[in-house]
Formats: sequence, C-alpha cells, structure tokens
Amino acid sequence: MTLVTEKMIARAEVYHGNEVCRRKFMLLLADIGLLVGLLTLGDIEECGHVKELGFVWLKNKQKKEHKFENVVVWFDTEVTAYFERKKIKNLTGVKAKEFLIWISLCEIYVNGSSPDGSITFKTPAGLSKCFPISVFQDDRGDRNNNEELKKTKERRAICVQV
Repeated sequence: MTLVTEKMIARAEVYHGNEVCRRKFMLLLADIGLLVGLLTLGDIEECGHVKELGFVWLKNKQKKEHKFENVVVWFDTEVTAYFERKKIKNLTGVKAKEFLIWISLCEIYVNGSSPDGSITFKTPAGLSKCFPISVFQDDRGDRNNNEELKKTKERRAICVQV
C-alpha cells in the first residue's frame, strides 16, 4: 500500500529522474542535519517533498540492498518518511539485517551535535540500535557530495537574492 496519494502529490515539489532526485534528496538530508550517505538508494525514478508537512517519498526502479561498514540495509521500491531536524520519523520501505533477520525501521536520528556522535535506528517495536556516524560516511562520496551541496546552496542563494 502506498502512502503517496494524489492529494500529497498535488501539495508537493515532485522531481523525476535519478540525477535530479539524488541532488534534491542529498540537499534535503543536509538541510535537516543528517548525513548525505545515510540512505543510499538505487536508481531513483521519482522523489517528492511536501514542505509544510516534512513528508518525503522516493520511488526506485527496483529494491536494493546496501552494505555499510557493518550494517546491511534493504530499500523497497517506495520509501516514505517525515523529516524533522536531525530526525527521520514514520519511515517505511527500509529494513536492516540483524542476526539473519530483516527488521523494519521506523525512525532514524542523530544523537548530539558533535561530528563524532552517533546515529540511532529505531524499530516499530521500540527496539533501537546506535552506530557511530563514521559507519555511514564515505570519505570520497561525502567530499564530492558536500562540494555538490555547496554549489547547489550557492545557486539557491543567488536565486533568492535576485
């Protein structure tokens, strides 16, 4: 069952195509204070953001499994969530593997404000697990992504000033 209704789409900024969606999604993650590499999705077909609600969705061409340093995460073809500052709530379409069992995730948030802090993943059952932020950072990718984000923010600032 999809959470993205026609009513939501009518209120949202909607983007199509992998490159545009990736750029917009990375910018959104950075804006709310989360790591750009936190949700590494496959080929994104569509993404949308209802700004006043914080509701975000991503539609992927296919399901994807991704292995971070010591965490395996699975992404469905549709991922939805509500974004807040340093927090992703009501997350759907994302699971993590723990002891050979796939566990749905419903919330992700950053603990503390230091760069060496931790990220907590919470399940619908209330269980949670913390990881160091470094697990989700890719030095090469984060450097390139941060440069792209700076350029995008500069372009946005120029547009606002005009």
